[in-house]
Amino acid sequence: MDWTPTISELSGPRYQRIVEAMEADIAAGRLVRGQQLPTQRALAKALGIDLTTVTRAYTEARRRGIMEARVGQGSFVSETSVRRAVDLPHPVAIDLSMNVPPHPLEARLDERIVTGLEAIRAQSGLTAFLNYQPPGGSAHEREVAVRWMRTRVPHAHADKLVIFPGAQTILFNLLACLARPGDVVLTEALTFPGIKAAAAQLGVRLVSVAMDEGGILPDALAKACRTHKPKAVYLIPTLHNPTTATLAPDRRDAIAKIIRDADVVLIEDDAYGLLHRSASPIANLIPERTYLATTLSKCIAPALRVAYLLTPDSGAQLQMRGYLQATVQMPAPLMVALVTHWIESGVADRIITAVRNEAVGRQQLAQRALKEFRFRANPAAHHLWLHLPEGRPDVPAHLLRNGLAIVGGDAFTVDGTSPHAARVSLGAARNRSELTEALRILVGALHKPADTRQIV
Repeated sequence: MDWTPTISELSGPRYQRIVEAMEADIAAGRLVRGQQLPTQRALAKALGIDLTTVTRAYTEARRRGIMEARVGQGSFVSETSVRRAVDLPHPVAIDLSMNVPPHPLEARLDERIVTGLEAIRAQSGLTAFLNYQPPGGSAHEREVAVRWMRTRVPHAHADKLVIFPGAQTILFNLLACLARPGDVVLTEALTFPGIKAAAAQLGVRLVSVAMDEGGILPDALAKACRTHKPKAVYLIPTLHNPTTATLAPDRRDAIAKIIRDADVVLIEDDAYGLLHRSASPIANLIPERTYLATTLSKCIAPALRVAYLLTPDSGAQLQMRGYLQATVQMPAPLMVALVTHWIESGVADRIITAVRNEAVGRQQLAQRALKEFRFRANPAAHHLWLHLPEGRPDVPAHLLRNGLAIVGGDAFTVDGTSPHAARVSLGAARNRSELTEALRILVGALHKPADTRQIV
């Protein structure tokens, strides 16, 4: 609480100088996430200025999202760099429905975006990225990406890689390429809603394969391959969405053998692999028949819209570049340039480390809050899979009426069987304080009888 900013060397109104000094001290590490700030009166006295100037500065700092006020406790450095949401439906006060990464201050995203773009401008100018670029990324961008990927996927090569504007575009284009209307694609009994939406638009039939707490069951997959003769198998082997299951090495070996013996193609969704680097992709076992999709949406930020598709061979790469060009032409060149710069400079790994550490902290909060209830989680995951109490399938709807959004299990089912569970996305909370409040509301709802409509 003894923070006193140096504002004499800054220009502009005093209140703005206080806010700019706060931002600079956060970036320099002199102020850290969650640190308590002086009271407005104490800071006014320390700086020799009037109280209304400090009040205005604190109001502006809250507006920018770098400071938060806690009732009865005081003012604190924000736990996140994310600004307050302005686009949520009015009834939703806290939205834990989207599975997005948290943005801890340690990630320094605002600063790194600015410095990254400045480095690009100094090197080649920004307008160079405002024209059409090669679909799937330039040779340099793809080479930088595969060098980065080789720590997890040793066989990665630039002539097998395509850069896409997000993993959802990858999934849609892969289904369009590999299957026709009416064809079968196998997937886990619970799966990512995005693949369901893509399959529905293309008329591809998803068929569910049984799971247990360790993920998809090899015997069930082998039987489904024999029965349905699928065009492809779509799996999320690491930090599965929604259950958080991560396939053990022996199960990955078994699944790779089944896919090879069935002469089928694997679509491996590695959306969370960069958060759980010890899990080796199945693509390493059967590279000749795997399309490996890796995205930055879950480890840095979804709005970057940068994802990498590693194809089985150069022929498949050319084919997927054609599909990309025919649908969305190319990823946003400036965003690809920024990500490429971050990878080359080591910034990408530092951001991911900060995001991973924040995920661990949020999972620990959830473990303590939900200790009375059954749920599945992983320290590196942005979400957890909550088993709802018997007779309480209404919990998600009940929470929504009271301002908290989570996702019921129906969104993930493939065969229509409704799981008695819900996904809670911890990373979506703007900071740990908001997450703590959301978990309090959630626990209150889980304790209440089904006909209760208000949370006290």
